[in-house]
Amino acid sequence: MKYVKGNRIFPDKLLREIQTYIQGEYVYIPQIEGARKKWGVKSGQRERLARRNAEIRARFKNGVAIEQLTMTYHLSHETIKKIVYSNKC
Repeated sequence: MKYVKGNRIFPDKLLREIQTYIQGEYVYIPQIEGARKKWGVKSGQRERLARRNAEIRARFKNGVAIEQLTMTYHLSHETIKKIVYSNKC
């Protein structure tokens, strides 16, 4: 979490109103309920993992052995099994 100066984001009238309650201290303003994004959405990592897992499933369907997939993707045997046997597509 990074701090932002209030005078940069709040209109003058609102800033003066906030200053009647607190001055020179930190205030945490929580996000609106439901506005939080899931892990990896902002960075794109969720999408990359979904593509990788789809590729692993496709290669497994085409006959590539789990042992070969573990070496290719540098993942454990159990992780590859979870990916190829999961119901997610």
